[in-house]
Amino acid sequence: MVEHLHLIIRAEVSKPLKEEKSAEDFLTNLIDTIGMKIMYGPVSRYCELKGNRGLTAFTIIETSHVALHIWDEVDPALLQLDVYTCGSLDLDIIFNHLQVFDPIKVDYKFLDRKNGFTVIH
Repeated sequence: MVEHLHLIIRAEVSKPLKEEKSAEDFLTNLIDTIGMKIMYGPVSRYCELKGNRGLTAFTIIETSHVALHIWDEVDPALLQLDVYTCGSLDLDIIFNHLQVFDPIKVDYKFLDRKNGFTVIH
């Protein structure tokens, strides 16, 4: 059954990734652990633009996408993670993977996009 689940995370972290390869490894490991299949990527780039300095990485998965953004010039660093899938999703696995960033504060929304962006608790 197609589910259309969308997890959006905003986290303040003390250990941001700063290398493209590290972001790609993080996404590959996360996607493998949540049982998804990579179709393209991961791809990442580091932006040096003052005020927007940090990493962006994404992967197209068989059931949609995973995107990661980390702004490291602020303290604490800001991390945004977006996981959208037409399959099932175990939030505990994702939140456990965030521990590598040493999160200070984590906010999230878990949405059912199949039924009008309903918030799932």
